[in-house]
Amino acid sequence: MEKTHLFEPSHLHAITRTIFVAAGASEHIANDVAEILIKANLSGHDSHGVLRIPAYIRGINDGSIKPSNEPEIVDESDNIIRVDGNSSFGHYVSRWSIRKAIVRAKDSGSCCVSIFNTGHIGRLGEYAEEAAYSGCIGLISVGMGGKGAGPVVPFGGSEGRFSTNPIALGVPTGDKSPFIVDYATSVIAEGKIQVARSKGSELPEGCILDKNGSPSIDPADFYDGGSLLTFGRHKGYALAMFTCLLGGLAGTFNIDDGGMRGIYMQVINVDAFTPVGEYQKGVRAFLDVIKSTPPANGFDEVLVPGDFEARFYSDRVKSGIEIPDSINQQLHECADQYSVSIGTDIIQTEDTKRYHP
Repeated sequence: MEKTHLFEPSHLHAITRTIFVAAGASEHIANDVAEILIKANLSGHDSHGVLRIPAYIRGINDGSIKPSNEPEIVDESDNIIRVDGNSSFGHYVSRWSIRKAIVRAKDSGSCCVSIFNTGHIGRLGEYAEEAAYSGCIGLISVGMGGKGAGPVVPFGGSEGRFSTNPIALGVPTGDKSPFIVDYATSVIAEGKIQVARSKGSELPEGCILDKNGSPSIDPADFYDGGSLLTFGRHKGYALAMFTCLLGGLAGTFNIDDGGMRGIYMQVINVDAFTPVGEYQKGVRAFLDVIKSTPPANGFDEVLVPGDFEARFYSDRVKSGIEIPDSINQQLHECADQYSVSIGTDIIQTEDTKRYHP
């Protein structure tokens, strides 16, 4: 097993903010992005946590990420918003957008958002949770499809035509464990392959093909011209396409080459249909009935979507976040690039309050 390093969430947050500010990000943007990354780690999704920092630094260096830019609304009605991310951090743009959508939904019953001109937005479940904690139902999807769009092959195809095209759903429960669905339409997210590579682990069977189209469990084969499969065969393939069609509502499609991409969000105010307090009680009762199902052989219990994240968060916020040595070294390399300290002396009082209020 590879050596690991244990960090307090507040320290990892401070490291992330410090590196991004040194790279040119506004402090409030750096704090938002840091919090979203750390919460991904806390929720058990290391594939969308601080592992991503070196890639974002490369994006800043090559100009694809403008770390101090602010998003702007370029078209709107009472319950529709079209957002230009202005090449800012996708995490910041998405949090900014989902919060705008929640406010509109509270007034108009629902709100739909299309986003363009921004980068990787991180763990989609983050924004679904934000909607759920606000007493709303949230839907978030990211789609990218066409020639050269990504490494995911269409069902029956032999080369990539899609990105991993994730989708997330959030439903309020009135407690700290909302109903959260968040998954890529590929069998696994590309970030999970990064995690396996950083730990020197193999992948489950049935996830990737090597460059020759043969099944593989070696993460290195994916990064050597390999490809990903969609989950559920033709069903995941169809859903991957649908995320592209939703994303295209931003106007981000190309008739000449057939490409389509974009980010879509929808927020539904439960109170517009039925009192949210009673609805949340009904949701929790329903989920508890499902969880009471006797477990099958080989299982200890039946879980429902959202349990995984809530349990990981409760444990890691107390015990800390383990980072593989390879990722720890990359964080130090990023800090050295900007000659900044990432010791415990950089932790601010507000950093601690974020995770231990």
